[in-house]
Amino acid sequence: MQCRGGFLVRCIVVVLLGSLGTPVLAGVTRVGLVTDVGKVDDRTFNEFAYIGMMRAVKELSLQSAFIETQQPTDYEKNIEQLVTTGAEMIITVGFMLGDATKKMAHKHPQVRFAIVDFAYDPPVPNILGLTFAEDQSGFLAGALAGMMSKSKTLGMVAGVAIPPVVRFRKGYEAGVKHVCATCQVLGVYLDSFTDPARGKTAALSQMDEGADVIFGGGGTTGSGAILGASQAGAWVIGVDQDEYRSTFKQGDVRGANKILSSAMKRVDQAVYGAIKVAVDGTFQGGTQVFDASNDGIGLAPFHLTDSAIPEAVKAKLQAISTGLKTGTVRTGVTR
Repeated sequence: MQCRGGFLVRCIVVVLLGSLGTPVLAGVTRVGLVTDVGKVDDRTFNEFAYIGMMRAVKELSLQSAFIETQQPTDYEKNIEQLVTTGAEMIITVGFMLGDATKKMAHKHPQVRFAIVDFAYDPPVPNILGLTFAEDQSGFLAGALAGMMSKSKTLGMVAGVAIPPVVRFRKGYEAGVKHVCATCQVLGVYLDSFTDPARGKTAALSQMDEGADVIFGGGGTTGSGAILGASQAGAWVIGVDQDEYRSTFKQGDVRGANKILSSAMKRVDQAVYGAIKVAVDGTFQGGTQVFDASNDGIGLAPFHLTDSAIPEAVKAKLQAISTGLKTGTVRTGVTR
């Protein structure tokens, strides 16, 4: 466990932040974040959650701390560590922390929690689930893919068929058809989020069937798909965060000149918003969906492929994005 921040030093309490067990009725002044396994500069959800928290810290004059999780068995004790040091609101990052967050929320009802990419049914009074309209993000990716394809055959390599991944795939397929009614979409679910080798094999198989654009949607399995496909000459699209920055390491990895964009979830926006309502004293448990209407989803910058994407394609994407925001364009995907 690594603890850093304004009110943690070597995991030792240096400032007591009130009486533990006393309900917090007003807004919060001290926030904390527990990552999924990884660091706050890993260019994934952890980093963007941290960016959102630090924006809130700066703009709203808060104290903060964070703990970088070393292994899944540490989730509960990391959350507990922040509670004992007086954090009045805690952000947890990712669905893997779902059980630990719920357990700690029941144990500490005076603390507000927000969890990234997860929600509870029935809702927990002191947890706000931050979820995203994956179908809309996938729809934009599909529209981009459909307009960039020459073969009219496109692929998607997905991870485990859990609801968010299914929505990404259905949205992608709908986006392709929105701009290219005659296009064919190949797709496969793999039973792992952590198997880049199988992702690559699946992507190359789709290329053998004629796909010239591959969308990877499923952790490192999807990242392996787009890495392999890009290096074999296909256009590729990443998922969740900007994979040009992560998978292709800011352009240093071969194939970076083939990644068109990534279908993003704006985790930074979601975390900032959750903290702000807590500070304002209007926090309520439940679920908040981030979509085009509140800038919760969107496409990453084109980076090295910007000059390869025609201006007409960019204009069409902007029109679709505006339509999703206003409701004049719909994905047709039900949750």
